[in-house]
Amino acid sequence: MPKTDERLLARARQMRANPTSTEAAMWRILRAKQFERVKFARQVVINPYIADFVARSHKLIVEIDGDTHALCEAKDARRTAWLERQGYRVIRFTNHEVGSNLEGVAHNIRAALGETAPLPTLSPRGRGL
Repeated sequence: MPKTDERLLARARQMRANPTSTEAAMWRILRAKQFERVKFARQVVINPYIADFVARSHKLIVEIDGDTHALCEAKDARRTAWLERQGYRVIRFTNHEVGSNLEGVAHNIRAALGETAPLPTLSPRGRGL
């Protein structure tokens, strides 16, 4: 397995320590398995990118796009395509959507979780239960 880029790890740590207000609002509902009992992690390095929120068990990435993303649609599309080739499903919301309709965003995340089957749970010996 390739080693994770230390610069990306440092950047992810910095982003976790200083979230935007919309990322903080989203994290309040996704953290600690309190959303649909699914474990989400935030600012996760998936070389060569950092994903905002990841439910590894469902291979689901939730991205919160700020205003600058409107200028980077082609770059975001390439990034999404790469992540999807790694087996992830990527759903995106704007800062405005999270700030003005958090309940609707949560509904859409819940629906996406229902559309992605969780990965099998492994026993301590590494075999499915």
